Amino acid sequence: MHRITGKSGGDSLIEMSPTDSFNDGYTQHASCSTGSIQDDQPPLKSPLTPDVCVETCESLNTSLASLPRSDHSDSPQCEPQTLERISALTGLSRKRALFLKFRSRIDKQQQSKDSVFFRDGVRMIDFVLSYVEDKDGERKQERRRLYEANLVNVGLELETEDKSESEDGKTYFVKIHAPWEVLATYADVLKVKVPFKANDIADNSEMPMNWLSTPFRLPEHIMHPEPDYFTAPFDKSKSDFFLIDDKETFFSPSTRNRIVYYILSRCSYYRDECGDRDKKGIKRLLNNSTYTAAFPLHDSRYWTRSRDANRESDRYNLHKHWARFFCFFKEQPLNLIRKYYGEKIGIYFAWLGFYTEMLLFAAIVGTICFIYGFLTYDDNEWSKEICSEEVGGNIVMCPLCDKKCGYWKLNTTCNSSWQSHLFDNVGTVFFAIFMGIWVTLFLEFWKRRQARLEYEWDLVDFEEEQQQLQLRPEYETKCTNRKLNRITQEMEWVLHRTFTDLMGKLLLCWATVILWISLIIACIIGVIAYRLAVYAAFASIMKDSATTNLQVVGPYITPQLATSVTASCINFVIIMILNLMYEKVAVWITDMEIPKTHLEYENKLTVKMFLFQFVNYYSSCFYVAFFKGKFVGYPGEYAYMFGSKLRNEECDPGGCLIELTTQLVIVMTGKQVWGNIQEALVPWLMNWWGSRKARNHPESLYSRWEQDHDLQGFDQLGLFDEYLEMVIQFGFITLFVASFPLAPLLALINNIIEVRVDAWKLTTQFRRPVAAKAHSIGAWQEILNGMAVLSVVTNAFIVAFTSDMIPRLVYMYAYQPEGEMNMKGYINNSLSVFNISAFRLENKPDDEESPSWFNSSITTCRYRDYRYPSGHEKEYHHTMQFWHILAAKLAFIIIVEHVVFVVKFFVAWMIPDVPSDVRARVKRERYLVQEYLHNYEVEKLKIQLSQNGHNDCTCTPMIYPSIPKHEVLSECL
Repeated sequence: MHRITGKSGGDSLIEMSPTDSFNDGYTQHASCSTGSIQDDQPPLKSPLTPDVCVETCESLNTSLASLPRSDHSDSPQCEPQTLERISALTGLSRKRALFLKFRSRIDKQQQSKDSVFFRDGVRMIDFVLSYVEDKDGERKQERRRLYEANLVNVGLELETEDKSESEDGKTYFVKIHAPWEVLATYADVLKVKVPFKANDIADNSEMPMNWLSTPFRLPEHIMHPEPDYFTAPFDKSKSDFFLIDDKETFFSPSTRNRIVYYILSRCSYYRDECGDRDKKGIKRLLNNSTYTAAFPLHDSRYWTRSRDANRESDRYNLHKHWARFFCFFKEQPLNLIRKYYGEKIGIYFAWLGFYTEMLLFAAIVGTICFIYGFLTYDDNEWSKEICSEEVGGNIVMCPLCDKKCGYWKLNTTCNSSWQSHLFDNVGTVFFAIFMGIWVTLFLEFWKRRQARLEYEWDLVDFEEEQQQLQLRPEYETKCTNRKLNRITQEMEWVLHRTFTDLMGKLLLCWATVILWISLIIACIIGVIAYRLAVYAAFASIMKDSATTNLQVVGPYITPQLATSVTASCINFVIIMILNLMYEKVAVWITDMEIPKTHLEYENKLTVKMFLFQFVNYYSSCFYVAFFKGKFVGYPGEYAYMFGSKLRNEECDPGGCLIELTTQLVIVMTGKQVWGNIQEALVPWLMNWWGSRKARNHPESLYSRWEQDHDLQGFDQLGLFDEYLEMVIQFGFITLFVASFPLAPLLALINNIIEVRVDAWKLTTQFRRPVAAKAHSIGAWQEILNGMAVLSVVTNAFIVAFTSDMIPRLVYMYAYQPEGEMNMKGYINNSLSVFNISAFRLENKPDDEESPSWFNSSITTCRYRDYRYPSGHEKEYHHTMQFWHILAAKLAFIIIVEHVVFVVKFFVAWMIPDVPSDVRARVKRERYLVQEYLHNYEVEKLKIQLSQNGHNDCTCTPMIYPSIPKHEVLSECL
């Protein structure tokens, strides 16, 4: 193993290959490790005279001068102390040291920028660490020295690139290679599944008229980059049982970097005599800036194939067939994604793609419902009455706020009434019921898709118990006690926690969550107060129709619309700010709980983040849907917000449904647009700025590890944020879809873009993530199930209490005066009468606020409610029609909920979670594993008996060969 170390005591050491030769034919070698020359290297020959060195250097300078200036102008120059150190260590003159320096630059120029190998061109780079020397260099250098020495003890091979070889002249790169012995040992530990027999089950998945899907398909070598095998957990003691053709390529690059990261995250950087168990893992070294980055390499540049014909160019294939936007109609190469990025990222894109496919059906039905509302535009009898001069022009409405709001005529809400009909019609009820069934079909069919992927990706036996092998290093370092595992009957490390300590942390964590949720509620109350205060100002400004001068949009702008839009925008800004702040808080309190496994950590973080995001994104929609306009009182007895002078907000005259639609469109669309800009533009700008100097270098001087180092890091919350974004969107299109049937269409368009944006940024803008296994979408599955149930309830309540569907049906069937099945007279029936003289002084509008047409002959005004008029024995009490409507609303909710739930559970019962062919394949594979292992053991026993047949051995033959002992970095083993 050849290494180049960083500076030691201010000296920079470099390595030259033993085969390096000069132009004059002499062979030289200078190799240094930790400040000394390795004894196993051939001695330096010394026939070269200084004159020869000078002549050679002059020749070298001449050749360099012939290159374009950009090829060598930025090359780091030799520092005097560097040359003196080399000269002292190797016995070479200063000129000779200068020659060696330039020689290393020429070697690098000859090396392809796509190289993913050590300098020997044989050992593949599995991981790269980078660091920069700073003021605290001695302590960090000691940590690095101990850490790298421990990595070598485990069996990893290291090779260091000096800072003079980097494009910025400051960064050192430590390249890591895992030899077969290390890979086999940890593949055994991690139970990595590997092939032992070709799959002999015929694939009968051909569908009728399959040729119709030809335009959407990708080439076969992209969709299925690897043959189909039966697999079994790797056992190092039975390596000849598995199909090992080439040890160098037997484990895929994603498996190799997962194994190396497993070692890096558990390797210590303390001396044995110190015994500081907390000093362990690459994550801690990254946090204290001992290393600046740790990442596996991409296999090629994304825009061209690797120059090495023997190396695969999966990154290039992914970019060409998956990450480009014009491939949006093509299927995703999930097997290639899994092969390159690992199962966890593969599962995410499989779920996102399936979710997008299912959205197509919801978008079609929602669009049909919207078109139905548009086509029945002219049949909207109640809107015609509102817009007519005979009805709406003669109805004087009561002021909507105190003092600053005047009387107004109903026909001024003509436009909002027509707009409301687009979403508030009979089709809305049908669509709400359809979405309740759609969400069940989506979740059940996803379970089947997930089961198929589990089998195809060898995740069937990836049970939660195997997460014991995935203990978090942060947990292992805190373990102080050992406990007997009842299943394995082996002692394992456990974290000792007292009851007081446990309860204290739980109280602190959840108190923090509740505090932040309370902060959101306070912000929502602030937005409501803004609505109440600003509405009066808008009403006063617009009383003289100031907006009618605006072309096109002027007639549509009302005080209600202006207030709703501005409040929604302010609410959206508050949501984004609170999101950024709370994410750091959620990670902090989850870290403080010290979860045992990676899965437990993600589940705890998921619950905290989702609870916060649920309240943050949906609280304003819940307010508009279920609270606004429900507790306003009536003229003369208005209800006020918390006893203040701000009167509770009333609904838009066209109904609260159109306001809920406005709120939903602004928050949902704004989040999606901002999310895509943030995901695509920010990483691109940061990479563009970070690599601005390197773009002037020739590609021969910009190595593969430097290119990847200049990309953005894919942190542990990268995939978490993607799931959270999609689950929040899922809530918008299910919880409130009755108010906006076009929501699935907007989500579909966004997701088509989202798939390609996520693919593009992962392929081109981020370093290659460390591969990780996952057999499902985790806690998100249960969250989606919960939202599916809640959506049935919320949509039933929206149709019943937010829209005017039920009051209109009750009027048509029970209160139509002529007994006809139409809506004539509905507007007059739905408005109650109030005597203007009964207004209190604090409620009565100022004289200057009254419109010009208002005079003393107008003695009454109308308001939205069902109450007896002035002079009636039950003056201003609710009429019997109000109670009939309330009963109809409750009956509608109960009936719809029960019908949808019965259909949901019936559909869930009818659709099995695991397809029958997958179940058969799983059984077949388990049977073959047992059969082949049995035959393997019998053959091994026969060989042993035949070898010992002529010996007088009385010992019992060993069926299982002895397993060699290795240092394994896991406290749980």
